[in-house]
Amino acid sequence: MAFEGLSGRLQDVFKQLRGKGKLSEKDVKDAMREVRLALLEADVNFKIVKEFVKNVTEKAVGESVLNSLSPGQQVVKIVNDELISLMGGEHSSLTYASKSPTIYMMVGLQGAGKTTSTGKLAGIVRKQGKRPLLVACDVYRPAAVKQLEIVGKGYNIPTFSVEGSKNPVEIAKKSLEYAKENGNDLVIIDTAGRLHIDEELMDELKNIKEELQPQEILLVVDAMTGQDAVTVAETFNEMLSIDGIIMTKLDGDTRGGAALSVRQITGKPIKFVGMGEKMEDLEIFHPDRMASRILGMGDVLSLIEKAQANFDEEESKKLEQKLRNNDFNLEDFLKQMQQIKKMGPLQNLLGMLPGMNTLPEGVDLSESEKAMGGVEAMIFSMTVEERQNPSIINGARKKRIAQGSGKTIQEVNSLLKQFEEMRKMIKQFQNPSSSMMKMARGKKGKGGKGNKNSGNNFPFRF
Repeated sequence: MAFEGLSGRLQDVFKQLRGKGKLSEKDVKDAMREVRLALLEADVNFKIVKEFVKNVTEKAVGESVLNSLSPGQQVVKIVNDELISLMGGEHSSLTYASKSPTIYMMVGLQGAGKTTSTGKLAGIVRKQGKRPLLVACDVYRPAAVKQLEIVGKGYNIPTFSVEGSKNPVEIAKKSLEYAKENGNDLVIIDTAGRLHIDEELMDELKNIKEELQPQEILLVVDAMTGQDAVTVAETFNEMLSIDGIIMTKLDGDTRGGAALSVRQITGKPIKFVGMGEKMEDLEIFHPDRMASRILGMGDVLSLIEKAQANFDEEESKKLEQKLRNNDFNLEDFLKQMQQIKKMGPLQNLLGMLPGMNTLPEGVDLSESEKAMGGVEAMIFSMTVEERQNPSIINGARKKRIAQGSGKTIQEVNSLLKQFEEMRKMIKQFQNPSSSMMKMARGKKGKGGKGNKNSGNNFPFRF
């Protein structure tokens, strides 16, 4: 999980601060020493760590903080504000040219995920009403053109290439003519990368920039390379004057030093971060939300946006009606599981919930995801009639379902038992006189008046 190590360390430090009713200057300085070590262990640039700790300490030892009613909370707020500032303050949006087509030029080293990010970015701008065209200008890497075509096809976005051409500048120029003729108002150019920065690579990129005058040059860097990613970003910025950064593989970087350093070193914003392999896993980068995740306060806004993007509103209404009528079956359950899976890995989703970005030792969410896959396999092995009416599943049917899904009869029994318990719970909620419904209405407890409208709404939704 992104920032897992740093987040755990910082939360331990702040837990100690919050536990004290009054703070001294020494308490703050001791805490900042731990913060400094946590940031250095997270592979944050040491100059940035020094400046960060200095700024926080100066603000935290002020009289208004130390003598406040909750000095520990005040220090956490100062750290949160400084983290937001460190990562750029506000979200930096993509910009568009006044005259069509808008041109984005994707640059970066090999292996950073540039071609995949090109396709994901095209998918994002298409949702905003644009008609993107992918352009294959990597004429050196074997099968690079084919890879971009496959990525484009996966997102149903056209790809432009010139067979046999070894001149990326000419390919880029011809793609603009093609875009104008075919109504593409946005062109995303996938340029060549290298295993390392060299003069030949930079000269080629400069030539493309000079000829096309792109609206934005977006650098793709691999978060898992740590401070190497920062060095790459600094060099590309010096040579090309980039406009923004796409940081990939942040979901696999438990330290997060690159994300906390690259904005400060280059002065250029992180615009997107890659949190998985699917198109929707390229997320808009919000410094305030990321700071909130790091400090264990969650990122509920991003979670809501993911849910809105992945859950079908019409299906949700149908499901609500089924829940009201106590008509929820295994087919409905399967649909809900599939929609949840679209939102991304469970580990990433939990990181968006307050207090859930660091998991207890020994908890392996990959096992939970495997279990979900097993449940899917068992339901897929059922007939439509069995999904809609699980009560008809007898011993012979259980044996067939177990064989078809590669599971045991005991596992099939367990699924059916858990599903039946869930249906009973739903039924209890539907009973106006049940204790669960009373609790949902806020009537249980001393003098609780509850919400007069709460009885008109189903208390929860899957």
